[in-house]
Amino acid sequence: MADSSPDISEPSVTPVERYERGMALKHAGLHKAAIDQFEMAAVEVSLALKSYAQIGLCYKLAGRYEEAVPAFQKALKVTAASSRETVQILYVLGRTLESLGRIAETLEAYRWIRREDPDYRDVTERIERLSSRRSTLGTKKI
Repeated sequence: MADSSPDISEPSVTPVERYERGMALKHAGLHKAAIDQFEMAAVEVSLALKSYAQIGLCYKLAGRYEEAVPAFQKALKVTAASSRETVQILYVLGRTLESLGRIAETLEAYRWIRREDPDYRDVTERIERLSSRRSTLGTKKI
């Protein structure tokens, strides 16, 4: 039975093998090739969460933050996500949004994390810093 993935030259490659290839390519710094493998691995429901998260990380490593955001958001929509995985992905999404200056969305992600796991990494400090920065921006005179 033929695989309907874009890479028809290797129809017998399983999604697990695609994921493993993606990881190897990511570690080698070949982000575009890794993304292609992760996209093909994501067809397997059990790998979708990890694959989309890795796609987001590849985009982030390549400095393509705007493209990383939807990949992390796709990972968060996978129903198999545990609370721990959700918190981890939200943290990376929050850091990415913070890098883009999208403060309201960043705060939303960090506040969700704080509700789930109040002691997670530096989330409380980040919320405080961003909230105070946001309030000072709102009170500046022009």
